[in-house]
Amino acid sequence: MDGADTLNGVSTPARSATAPANDPTFEGIWDELVWRGLVHVSTDPEALRALLGGQPITYYCGFDPTAPSLHLGNLVQLLTMRRLQLAGHKPLGLVGGSTGLIGDPRPTAERTLNTKETVAEWVGKLRAQVERYLSFDGDNAARMVNNLDWTAPLSAIDFLREIGKHYRVGTMLKKDAVSARLNSDAGISYTEFSYQILQGLDYLELFRQYGCVLQTGGSDQWGNLTSGVDLIHRVEGASVHAIGTPLITNSDGTKFGKSEGNAIWLDPEMCSPYRMYQFWLNTDDADVIARLKVFTFLTRAEIEEYARLVEVEPFRREAQKRLARDVVTTVHGPDAAAQVIAASEALFGTGDLTALDPETLRSALRELPNTEATVETTVVQALVDTGLVASLGEGRRAVAQGGVSLDGVRVDDDGALVTGALPGGVSVLRRGKKTLAGVFVAV
Repeated sequence: MDGADTLNGVSTPARSATAPANDPTFEGIWDELVWRGLVHVSTDPEALRALLGGQPITYYCGFDPTAPSLHLGNLVQLLTMRRLQLAGHKPLGLVGGSTGLIGDPRPTAERTLNTKETVAEWVGKLRAQVERYLSFDGDNAARMVNNLDWTAPLSAIDFLREIGKHYRVGTMLKKDAVSARLNSDAGISYTEFSYQILQGLDYLELFRQYGCVLQTGGSDQWGNLTSGVDLIHRVEGASVHAIGTPLITNSDGTKFGKSEGNAIWLDPEMCSPYRMYQFWLNTDDADVIARLKVFTFLTRAEIEEYARLVEVEPFRREAQKRLARDVVTTVHGPDAAAQVIAASEALFGTGDLTALDPETLRSALRELPNTEATVETTVVQALVDTGLVASLGEGRRAVAQGGVSLDGVRVDDDGALVTGALPGGVSVLRRGKKTLAGVFVAV
């Protein structure tokens, strides 16, 4: 799956997600960011276009350890950082050891404060994730920073005198996140109200230490982004910039990356590569081209060709397959991508179930209706336990009609037992052509 691709009848080398590149047909990185839909709001666009088209600058993006893993929303920022670095600019990846102790204000309720030990542990995990998307070699090598390094030594008095004096409460109250909470039943604590000051301090410190002149983040963070822009202007008399990327939503307006309350995490222990692959594979036709622009490094010409295929051959779902393959390769590596593609094809196509990686197969079956069983469990009982049929009688009838298979082989005897003969001690039940379930067999 990592060889050549064919677009418009022409075979072209697959652009590896592990060695991404910007599209050289754009005049500069600013134009490419705009075309990809990555600029929802920004400071002066013309100044940014000139800045990003000139000598290398230093920029940063921050990630707070409010969970043990980043998620797909954070991936937008990680890939934006990578695009800017590929254009020659110098990234600072900030993991918020101090801001993570507070958390930015949510729209509806106060955050639960995690212990210092938990936050410190999560800082390490998030730092390792961020590092995977940046290069630490060359003239524009990335650098990782932790805002606890400059906030921990500050006394409360110094913080209020040196930083707090530059903020006007009236302006702070107008920030979207703050005003939303003020108008809610929960209100807002002074702790979360102060978050924007801490983020402003981050930008000021990075400006002073590294000459950082650009911050990127989600557009829902715009108030926090401009907090630093304004602070640097007041304290240093300098003009710096911010870019707010759009919040990714589906075409029907639903929140992107959420499925029954389950975020798509970047940590494979929290969201398997197979589950991530299926998430992207199920992208709606109306959303897939926008997703290719944001989450892959395909060129404009390649994406336009996939747009044509969505129009003329939507049933082939070529755009979704490419999106799923490239993102899983980016997040989990080419080996994991190859394994989950093989698993998907074996389960839903003509691939060989016996040739699959055991853990990948087990992960895939956890995403299907599944049950635990023993070698004494009948196929009919497993059909009931997995919910493929409602009763033992219905299960027997399904077997008698030739509509049931176990591990790719049709079941003719309603007394047949599950075997767990596939890699990882599992079996795959199929009723009809497309209804599948997993059986985890304990020996």
